[in-house]
This record gives sequence, C-alpha cells and structure tokens, in this order.
Amino acid sequence: MKSNTYILIMAGGVGSRFWPKSRTSFPKQFIDIMGVGRSLLQLTVDRFAGAYPLENIYILTNETYAPLVKEQLPDIPEANILLEPSRNNTAPCIAYAGYKIRQKDPEAVMVVVPSDHIILKEAEFLQKIARGVAFAKENEAIITLGITPTRPDTGYGYIHFSEEAENGIHKVKAFKEKPQKPVAEAYLQAGDYLWNAGMFIWKAETLKNALARHAGDIHALFEQGNSSYNTEAEATFIAEHYPNSPNISIDYAVLEKADNVYTLPADIGWSDLGTWASLYEVLDKDEAGNVSAPEVQLREASGNMVSLPKGKAAVIRGLNEYIVVDDGHVLLIYPKGEEQAIKQEAQDMVATLGNKWA
Repeated sequence: MKSNTYILIMAGGVGSRFWPKSRTSFPKQFIDIMGVGRSLLQLTVDRFAGAYPLENIYILTNETYAPLVKEQLPDIPEANILLEPSRNNTAPCIAYAGYKIRQKDPEAVMVVVPSDHIILKEAEFLQKIARGVAFAKENEAIITLGITPTRPDTGYGYIHFSEEAENGIHKVKAFKEKPQKPVAEAYLQAGDYLWNAGMFIWKAETLKNALARHAGDIHALFEQGNSSYNTEAEATFIAEHYPNSPNISIDYAVLEKADNVYTLPADIGWSDLGTWASLYEVLDKDEAGNVSAPEVQLREASGNMVSLPKGKAAVIRGLNEYIVVDDGHVLLIYPKGEEQAIKQEAQDMVATLGNKWA
C-alpha cells in the first residue's frame, strides 16, 4: 500500500563527544554502542521499518560514509541514500531531502529524526509519530517532538509551549537556549517546557514554504534542482551547488522564526546519547553503579563507565565516577563530571599528534 509518509534519518555527524570510541572515520551512529549487535543507525531504521515501507526511508549522510551506510543497511534502496558533499549543518541537508521528496510526491509528509538517539518506548514513539503525521497532513504546521523533562538538565534546549491546540499538540511560544541550572529548575517546575529533541514532522510543501519565507537563499538554491531530483542529473547538481549553501541549523533558519510551530509532548524513554554520561544513564549497572563488561573486574570502585574492545580484560581498583574508554588505539581515563571537556581534549590531541587521532 502506497504511503505518503517519508522518514528522513540524519546520519552525517561525527559524534565528537563520544571520542575516542567515535572517530571521524567511524562515528557513533555506526557503532554498536548499546552492545546489542546493531549500530545506532540500524536501530533507528529498525524502529520505523515495521510501520513504514523501506522505500520511504531515506538516509542523509556525508559522502565519506556512503560505504558504511550501504554495508549496514543493505535493504535500503541506494537512491534513498542522500550524500552531502560538505558539512553545512541541518538546514541545507533537510532542504535537499525535502525538495527531492516533494518532487517525487507532492503530498509527502516528512518525519525527520537523528540516527544516534535511543528510544526505549518504541510503541509510544510510533503512536506520537502517527499523531503528528495526521496533524501535519491537515494543517500548515511545523511539528517538533518535545521530550517530557525528568530533571533540570542544562545540556538541552527547551521548548516553551502554550495551551493544547488539538489531540495533545500544542502551539510553541518560544525556543529557549541551553539554560543555567536555576533557570532549568524553574522550567521543570513550571510544567510547560519540554526538551528539544531535534525530531520534526511537516509536509514537504510546508517545509518549502517555510524556507521560502524565512531562508530565501536556501530555498532559491534547492529550488533550482527541481528538474534534476530523482534523475541521473541529481548528483551533479548537488556536487556543484550544495557546498554553496549556508552553514545553519534548521532551528535558526526556520523554527525560531516561524509562527506555525507546534509541539507534541512525548514520554518515550528518550536519550540523545550525546555524551558518555548519557549512555551511562540508560545502561544496566552493578550494585556499585558501574557500567562494564564481565571481563572488567572492579574493586573498591563505583559510578564508573568502562568500555573496552571485545576480548580485552581489565582490573580496576579505587576508581570512582570515571569514564574509561579504550578503542584499541586511544585510551581515555577521564572524570565523569568533567566529560564536556572531552571534545576539546580530542581536538587538542589532533592538533598535537595529527589527524589520525581524530
């Protein structure tokens, strides 16, 4: 049965906060971080594959990662793997996919999600997606899934929403930048704030109209390609024009300017897996709060996150609240509470020792 709903999975990031396990040549979306035999990208596709036809699932990634995508997702049509010739943030890549899909199906509704998030309540997630798709079909609406906050987290942007518009969907009042702790605590207490998870639903036509209204340069660039999309000329057009698109996120380009933005609150067991500590939160722990494989013997140690190559054992004593990661090339031993600095540590190592360590 033909479906007008299309899933766009963004898989072009480098996952620098998961260094050294996530490297530029093999970023975290391609890694079996959960230890279940499937990469985060594969798990994301699995999440949708039972509800939507594979021919409606698109993967957008950097051209560097084309072989990895094809290897991990052999059942996705090759024409559905969209390749960025340059990293220009999320607005251009979403625009490219949107204009291509609209050219194929003018009635298309797009669901845009990252490739590296964890969703533990998958049935609830798909119910929310279906509700958002139904609303988008009937309204000129930009919909974002908002995650019901469980703590005053300062690492996420927030969505301030107003009264219910329809079927649990609310009009967005404003997007808020990552707050300081007292502000995050006030948001949590207020009850009308959600975490911004970077998951969107809209008609392809709605996206086009929003870009024309709020990001005219992006609209003009990708509108030029209408005669090329879904033909042999598409790759040539993208190679020539895509690098000229502005480097800007979809949030700044459209969402923070538009007045037709809605949010759908969702309690779906979500984690963006943005850091080692966020992975630590969702994995099983021993009695001392350690996350590790059976080959790791921990003595007088608590609250640690230990990740070693398969087949490698370790004995660790007297270590508390640390991240220990060995990817076979780089060993990281770092205080868990200071993990936001890991990205800078990776950059410093590259600056000192060269790109092979990126």
